[in-house]
Amino acid sequence: MKYAVYTLGCKVNQYETQAIEALLRERGFEPAEEDADVVIVNTCAVTAESGRKSRQAIRRLQSKNPGALTAVCGCFSQLEPEEVSALGADIVFGSGDKRAFVDAIVKALPARNVDDPFRRRVFEPLPAGAVSGRTRAMLKIEDGCDNFCTYCVIPYTRGRVRSLPLEDCAAAAKDLADRGFKEIVVTGIEIASYGKDLPGKPGLADAIEAVAQAAPEARIRLGSLEPTVVTEEFCRRLAACGNVCPHFHLSLQSGCDDTLKRMNRKYDTAAFYEVCERLRAYFPGCGLTADLICGFPGESEADFAGTLAFIEKCGFLFVHAFPYSVRPGTRAADMPDQLDRAEKEDRVRRAGEVIARIRAAYLQSWVGKSVEVLFENGHMGHSGQYCPVRVEAAAERGTVRVVRVTGTDGESLFGKLADS
Repeated sequence: MKYAVYTLGCKVNQYETQAIEALLRERGFEPAEEDADVVIVNTCAVTAESGRKSRQAIRRLQSKNPGALTAVCGCFSQLEPEEVSALGADIVFGSGDKRAFVDAIVKALPARNVDDPFRRRVFEPLPAGAVSGRTRAMLKIEDGCDNFCTYCVIPYTRGRVRSLPLEDCAAAAKDLADRGFKEIVVTGIEIASYGKDLPGKPGLADAIEAVAQAAPEARIRLGSLEPTVVTEEFCRRLAACGNVCPHFHLSLQSGCDDTLKRMNRKYDTAAFYEVCERLRAYFPGCGLTADLICGFPGESEADFAGTLAFIEKCGFLFVHAFPYSVRPGTRAADMPDQLDRAEKEDRVRRAGEVIARIRAAYLQSWVGKSVEVLFENGHMGHSGQYCPVRVEAAAERGTVRVVRVTGTDGESLFGKLADS
């Protein structure tokens, strides 16, 4: 039996897709580009655009694989199961119970299994690893979110926080290292809340220490972080691990305090900037990346100008800027002063100009220095700071090599293997 799969959205979705693939391969399935017996789409609902792309992906895979069983899971099908069924999906699951999803595929019976996400209380263990061909592995240690930001639908699709126990985090990391992975990406829906549901309430720093100690030869990279978790103690403990990548993706969303309040974020710009400086003190030269929502309801031109100035002040390696998307059922959807699509897209464009400038400046700061690079192919890889790095002389795929940086084009670094 053959399967074709398409994934939208976050690293957690990527992680869960690779787990689905591993479970299918255990049952004798093989991946295929066409003539698949089953097509699988792991959907996203974080924005209206994500929903559109999810619908598009379902139709595209069905068109390329006529007659195949259509199996859909993820956040969009959690929110809109009737719509997914109307697209011709034979199996409709939500964002939970991936093992049962695979069981339903194997049985090839039409099924609909969209549960109440707020009744989930147990973390679902899934096989950790990487999608075929990847050089880094993902390790999901947490699911769910309790933050209820006013713009976000994810708590309604993923449910409350559930965490993988510390001993299981360590065991999974050791297994990945033993299988030869040189980098482990620790991910989850909201990993800053890790452990609040576990006995003794261990924190994220405890989980990272457990993973880092279990896989001392691997680079440990963190997924998206809420700034509130990045305390002095958190930085000190992670720096002491010795193998945590100096790259931190911070959930910013806005550089305006009034907008942050309307978003129900738990920090202001002063606190966020202190986090940036704290990370740089413990991880000199670290790469900082962030997310930015442009055109949130009530965001004035002055508010947006302040945001642009703030992201420039922070000196990010990269910022993912996207337009605010109305998600029905969230508080922000009913807020006054909604901006029109053209204005939101124009702000994304203007943010992109600033982002390109600060990215180029950060990359320029590495010219003449050396970085450790994990190579995804013979000539390209990523540094610990998550800078794309290209070299002329080929390096073995999946190895970590020292590269002397000789230049940049504003998007990537160029260099030479230091030990060649």
